[in-house]
Amino acid sequence: MLKLISRLILKIIGFRVTGPDPEKVPKKVYAVYPHTSNWDFPLGILLKFAMPLNVNYVGKDSLFKWPYGWLFRKLGGIPVDRTKNTNFVDMMVGLYKKYDHLAFALAPEGTRKRVQKFKSGFYYIAHQAGVPIIFVKFDFANKVVDFSEPFKTTGVYAEDMKAIIAHFRGTKGVNPDNACQWEEEVLS
Repeated sequence: MLKLISRLILKIIGFRVTGPDPEKVPKKVYAVYPHTSNWDFPLGILLKFAMPLNVNYVGKDSLFKWPYGWLFRKLGGIPVDRTKNTNFVDMMVGLYKKYDHLAFALAPEGTRKRVQKFKSGFYYIAHQAGVPIIFVKFDFANKVVDFSEPFKTTGVYAEDMKAIIAHFRGTKGVNPDNACQWEEEVLS
C-alpha cells in the first residue's frame, strides 16, 4: 500500500525515475546530488518506498531528538554527532563488511548550504569497503531522479572526482544557488 501511495505522489508532483535498477547491487553507496533544500528528504523517502529501495541514511544527531527522532529512525536514519571526530568512515566501512546487503544515501556536499567542493567521506567509504557508488541526481528542473550505473572507485581520488563531478554537473536542485560550486583545484 505504501508503495502505491508513494508512486502516486511521485506521479502527482511530476517526478519520474530513470536509470538502471540499483537494487540489483547488494552493497553500494548512493551519492545523492544536489542537496540544496529540506525538500530533498521527502523526495528520497518517496523513492525509498515507491521503488522500493533498501537504503539507510545518516543525519545530524539533532534531527533524531524528540519529538521526531523515532520517525527519522523508522525511516532508516542513523544519527551522527558532527561536533566530534568519530572516525565516521571507519565505522561505515565496518558496517559494509558486516552485512551482505547494505546501502547508505549520502550527500557529497554534507550540507544544504553552498560549498566549494564535495566532502570526501562518501568516496572513501565506498573505496575502503570495496563497494560501488551509484550516483543519484535529484534534478528538480526536469523533475527526474536518475540512477547511474555502479561506479567502481580506482583509489586515485582526483581522477575519480573528475568523473563524479562531470556526471553531476548541470543538475538543478530546488535552490540552484545552493548547489556545490566546484573549485578548479579540486579537478586537478
